[in-house]
Amino acid sequence: MNLTHAGAGPEFKDMDLRHCTVCPKKCGADRTVRPGFCGSGAVPKIARAALHYGEEPCISGTAGSGTVFFSGCSLRCLFCQNYEVSRHSFGEEITVSRLAEIFRELEEQGANNINLVTPTHWAPVIAEALSLYRPGIPVLYNCGGYESVETLRRLEGLVNVWLPDIKYADPELARKFSGAPDYPETAYAAVEEMLRQCGHLQLDARGLAVRGVMIRHLVLPLHLKNSFAVLDRIAEQFGTETWVSLMFQYTPLREIPKYPELNRTLTRRERERAEAYLEEKGLLNGYVQEPDSKGTAFIPRFDLTGVR
Repeated sequence: MNLTHAGAGPEFKDMDLRHCTVCPKKCGADRTVRPGFCGSGAVPKIARAALHYGEEPCISGTAGSGTVFFSGCSLRCLFCQNYEVSRHSFGEEITVSRLAEIFRELEEQGANNINLVTPTHWAPVIAEALSLYRPGIPVLYNCGGYESVETLRRLEGLVNVWLPDIKYADPELARKFSGAPDYPETAYAAVEEMLRQCGHLQLDARGLAVRGVMIRHLVLPLHLKNSFAVLDRIAEQFGTETWVSLMFQYTPLREIPKYPELNRTLTRRERERAEAYLEEKGLLNGYVQEPDSKGTAFIPRFDLTGVR
């Protein structure tokens, strides 16, 4: 299936999944024949599509965020909480027209937004689905931050709210934990592009995100130096008005013998120091996650809800 045909939108007509360069890996795989580095072929594959209440208040609100969990991933994070979907590519293949219908169904269920989770390697598919049905609610791009600026530019005008992670400032840590030593520079360049398109986060009268960028950073145990460096660069490069969601939800879901520090949750001291540093840098727009956010309670069940 060639997703560069008419209907995918002019932005993606020359980005052929038969030689894929959608994500920064630029693996060149013919995804119509075999999976790319992301583990995905050319036909959209999702694991869940349902209202979700575990996002930040400006995303979930009271009605819920209309989340679509895409299968596969361009990163190899050892600590991924959606491992079944990201690494094992659990999910069901659907048509592009079915994906557009799912957007409509979530909107009809009262979702505050359409929340595209791990959408990076499916950007051409998403553009085509949005050409078939454009929701009347914000479209959110909820990603790991490891994005191709070229691909992001092709999405301009289709995404209202960008929710990128910035996981690392240290390339060696990015290599060890996510298999991407180029992650820091790639992610900061991606956020620059997102900010160029939509600016800093804007809320409506109900306190819900309608446009802009909010950066998420997950604090990792024993790696506060990395978190401090991430917050330093956010403040310096993007300004202290940047919205930041500082996350303490780190939960080890499997044993990682090579890096024993990843086999525990954060200590109270680590949480307090990270929050204090956020305030010290003047990054006061956004959220700090509650200590009880760790664990599996907020991980959705990947059971194909809303897919068929």
